[in-house]
Amino acid sequence: MSSENSSADDEQRVWDVVVVGAGPAGASAAYAAAVAGRSVLLLEKAELPRYKTCGGGIIGPSRDALPPGFELPLQDRVHAVTFSLDGKFTRTRRSKQMLFGLINRPEFDQQLVEHAQKAGAELRTGVTVSRVEQHGSAVPDRRTVAVVLQGGEAVLARAVVGADGSASRIGAHVGVKLDQVDLGLEAEIPVPETVAEDWQGRVLIDWGPMPGSYGWVFPKGNTLTVGVISARGEGAATKRYLEDFIARLGLAGFEPSISSGHLTRCRADDSPLSRGRVLVCGDAAGLLEPWTREGISFALRSGRLAGEWAVRIAEAHDAVDTRRQALNYAFAIKAGLGVEMAVGKSMLAAFERRPGMLHAAITSFRPAWRAFAGITRGSTTLGELVRSHPMAGRALSALDRRSAVAAPTVAESTPTTE
Repeated sequence: MSSENSSADDEQRVWDVVVVGAGPAGASAAYAAAVAGRSVLLLEKAELPRYKTCGGGIIGPSRDALPPGFELPLQDRVHAVTFSLDGKFTRTRRSKQMLFGLINRPEFDQQLVEHAQKAGAELRTGVTVSRVEQHGSAVPDRRTVAVVLQGGEAVLARAVVGADGSASRIGAHVGVKLDQVDLGLEAEIPVPETVAEDWQGRVLIDWGPMPGSYGWVFPKGNTLTVGVISARGEGAATKRYLEDFIARLGLAGFEPSISSGHLTRCRADDSPLSRGRVLVCGDAAGLLEPWTREGISFALRSGRLAGEWAVRIAEAHDAVDTRRQALNYAFAIKAGLGVEMAVGKSMLAAFERRPGMLHAAITSFRPAWRAFAGITRGSTTLGELVRSHPMAGRALSALDRRSAVAAPTVAESTPTTE
């Protein structure tokens, strides 16, 4: 247990906000509530820093959601993307501007927590939350929530934010419903300097052999993060895809330092985001982009909103006001992230049926590449593209039609700079 852990003297303290989970969503929520001047306790079951299965790509919306003064611990800056269609029809697109950055999650998450602490949040590590109680003997009044820890200790709060990941206990309490579950497998592969130099500043995205699947290579110094993702239920095929992908890249001879797996879970449209004085955000709420399964920007943005509305809920004196603030939080999430998720679902449906058409568009059609670059840089989002550009909406509708359309052949070509 870290030195920040509270003592028995604090057992009966009522915190304004208790945040469960110290990943990007939880740290962002804790920071937002702490800078508002409220007492905040951040609970984390692991000791920090800790490894998380994650590609570690930091796109524009993620950078925009970081606390003021936050310096990204970038391992590389991406200016080029190589696309392939199950290992074929390879093409590299380049940008004079940085597309996105690459980080290692242990350092990134640790820095986010430190910013929350500097803002006034207190951290307690090595504790596991068993359940949340909003009624019963552990709850002294209707304005209080009890977060019950393994071992029986009850931590009291005026508001609780659940940011405890995709297998969230707080999400189960709220009643989060899932619409899409995917399996991601990843290997951290140390490579010689000569190999690392070949990947510097460039990532690979491979549209995979199973519907909706894809693989990636993200360079981070002398380590390559290599991973694949596909729908849950295709475990054996997903494992084969990763093995074949690594072999095809000429990396099979290097021993991974870490091999891991993770389930990503995407919420159903009618899934709740709150229950009483308890809010959920990030993976605990099933908030991520359904097509790419990008979750860091969704965690940072939803975490900030959850922290801000947790402050309002902590101040609420009755159930009516509590419900009003919780509904406002849900509206804020759905108006922004919900729109992006809806477009992402359409993109995934189109991609599952005709990955070749998407590959051809993004590698050969300049507006499609510019849209991809704009999204990664943060100058636009999927939702804004469809809303603001009729051509993008029509293109998505065309991709989404169920009529069989043969994907055009994409020949290998030389890199292109935009």
